[in-house]
Amino acid sequence: MPQQSADTPVTSPGVSVWATAQSAPASQRKHRYTPDSTAHPAKMLPAVAAHAITHYTRPGELVLDPMCGIGTTLVEALDAGRGAVGVEYEPHWVRTARGNVELAHDSGAPESGEVYSGDARRLPALLPTDYRGQVSLVVTSPPYGPSAHGQVITTNNVVQKFHHRYGNTLDRGNLANIGHHRLLAGFTRILTALRPFMKPGGHIAITARPWREHAELIDLPAQILACGTHAGLIPTERCVALLARVTDTELIARGSFFQRDFIRKQRESGLPLHLIAHEDVLIFRAPPHTDPATTPHDHTPYATDKTLDPTP
Repeated sequence: MPQQSADTPVTSPGVSVWATAQSAPASQRKHRYTPDSTAHPAKMLPAVAAHAITHYTRPGELVLDPMCGIGTTLVEALDAGRGAVGVEYEPHWVRTARGNVELAHDSGAPESGEVYSGDARRLPALLPTDYRGQVSLVVTSPPYGPSAHGQVITTNNVVQKFHHRYGNTLDRGNLANIGHHRLLAGFTRILTALRPFMKPGGHIAITARPWREHAELIDLPAQILACGTHAGLIPTERCVALLARVTDTELIARGSFFQRDFIRKQRESGLPLHLIAHEDVLIFRAPPHTDPATTPHDHTPYATDKTLDPTP
């Protein structure tokens, strides 16, 4: 895909494949992220964030992640000479993200990076007004909730799962814990709340992948596309970020233990599944102009989230 700046208009949807897993995730994070970053259950691949930042922004511009986790988007933005701001709900990951931002600054990143603690559905109340109209790119992903695999340890032939939750408790304030349809409604609220902070025509890149729930395939990318449209964003591209290494003859998937175990069991039961080899990257643009009279205000109680659900 040709490199684009934030001022390059996108006139029609495009298709692009991003070779973002040529090196292993651990190699991509080595010496650039704090050791406790590995415990997060659903980390974005650094090369995915870096690719979006390189192609949709220029040095000195501002990149935002409203659900920043360990701060992958922020670190990659800082390393590329962009400013970075993130919001994270879970206090543990707020501290981790701040540690990673500090590490990037210690490594010589020239721009500033900030991490704010709170619920991204309350974005206008969390971020200083100085950020309004300043964000050139958002890179983020919805939480995967129960589909996050985490890590494993085997004791006496018993496999135990750990680091597979976003927090230590099932806090209902975390979008990962409130059920699939309410997650979509909450994510729509977040996308709507982003609009006042975007530069006119700025980009929003959202990574998503399908998952299975009780053997039913959930087409999360299509649902996120509906969320963005409902939030008033303009869909422009649907790309593929590879989670597998490309060789001259094949794709080599980098599946977790639980992914491989799930595929094995499904094949034994007669369902011919394969390891996930990519994520969808949905690219939106912010409207050319934001009308202050239509700027969303965050006074809606959580109970009304269902009214924003883009699914039937």
